[in-house]
Amino acid sequence: MKIVDKIALILIIIGAINWGLIGFFNFNLVDTIFGTMSILSRIIYALVGISGLWAIKLLFSDSE
Repeated sequence: MKIVDKIALILIIIGAINWGLIGFFNFNLVDTIFGTMSILSRIIYALVGISGLWAIKLLFSDSE
């Protein structure tokens, strides 16, 4: 697994945990740490979104 793939996976996990916290407890960890829609939280959200798009490529790769 390439380093870019690992970084994408880590960001996807962070996003999934954050969505789980929002769904179960109505608690947004990213907003709590970086501020509601601050520039840093927007960057985190953008990186998680890009990582999700990158993960589509991983679905179709032939690596084992």
